[in-house]
Amino acid sequence: MNDSEVRNRLQSLPHWHLRDNAIHRELRFRDFVEAFGFMASVALCAERANHHPEWSNVYNRVTIRLTTHDTSGVSERDFALATEIDRLYERFAR
Repeated sequence: MNDSEVRNRLQSLPHWHLRDNAIHRELRFRDFVEAFGFMASVALCAERANHHPEWSNVYNRVTIRLTTHDTSGVSERDFALATEIDRLYERFAR
């Protein structure tokens, strides 16, 4: 996907941003345990999809970067995983 296509698709994922040929999101949780539980849930989804995020965790914050290395950019796989991540976050952020 080119930058224009990615930006257009990001309209349906308002918390994600295009940067450095990837889509990014930062999420916050009540504490470390909640953040880590969320990451474990995402890991299971990512493994099923065989599409794994680049991410980091500092206490209650999780930063996620999605890109498709095979295509050297953002693909439908990234948007599918981002959508699933947003769905999971809604459950954790209650």
